[in-house]
Amino acid sequence: MGAEIIGMAASASLLAGWRLYLTALIVGLAMRWGWIALPEQLSGLEILANPWVLGVAGAGAVAEFLADKIMLVDSLWDGVHTFLRPVGGALLSLAVVDPGEPLGQALVFLMGGGAAFMTHAVKAATRLAVNASPEPFSNIAVSTGEDVATAGLLALALAYPVTAAAIALVLLALMIWLLFALRRFVARLFQRRRAV
Repeated sequence: MGAEIIGMAASASLLAGWRLYLTALIVGLAMRWGWIALPEQLSGLEILANPWVLGVAGAGAVAEFLADKIMLVDSLWDGVHTFLRPVGGALLSLAVVDPGEPLGQALVFLMGGGAAFMTHAVKAATRLAVNASPEPFSNIAVSTGEDVATAGLLALALAYPVTAAAIALVLLALMIWLLFALRRFVARLFQRRRAV
């Protein structure tokens, strides 16, 4: 398994935890329009270029874009997608691996699902913290940041998969740190409410 394949798998699974539909849509469009040439072992990703899959991914991306901008609707959306994003991330990463390598497939499937779940957990926890703010602008800013980061990192992953993998590892470490920081923030928030 080459570094480019690992880079693409890591990036796609990590970003699926933030924006599953946008990730599937961008990867599918890149294949359909010939921006990326799929090697033989990546033929499993060709399904993403199917017009039906692109249509569903596009509709899901629009729905997610809108739902993510509305306070509390975003948390409901995240709750529903707690089960979908990790599985989607695992399947996206699995499609990148050579089917002739069962050990590699199992490892990438587990790591892809774990990475997608981690990014999803941080996203959902961040949204709960942001929703505690009475004004709606912070929610829109955080959501727009996620949109831009997902599209930008996917573009980077398509052009430079190894560099994208390094950035994905840094992001994963940052998200682990952020998850613990959010945990402390929420614990302090509940302690203040109990004191009142």
